[in-house]
Amino acid sequence: MTITSERKQELISDFRQSDNDTGSPEVQIAILTTRINGLTEHLRRHAKDHAGRRGLLMMVSRRRRLLDYLRRVNPQRYLDVIGRLEIRK
Repeated sequence: MTITSERKQELISDFRQSDNDTGSPEVQIAILTTRINGLTEHLRRHAKDHAGRRGLLMMVSRRRRLLDYLRRVNPQRYLDVIGRLEIRK
């Protein structure tokens, strides 16, 4: 469900725009996608975890808003991110 700090640092280094970048939309989307994938696997095993399902829906909504923002501001960066993370449109 949660990601390790090492995995988070890998994601930040893979998706950052500059050396000091830790909060760009690409980085946030990558971290949320990793958390969403982990929580999805958890919910496949624990179908009655309704609080976890609510958290998953909130993360998916946050990622959707970030993707909408990125598509509006810079469509090419949006296409790059969904291609690298293999997210459906």
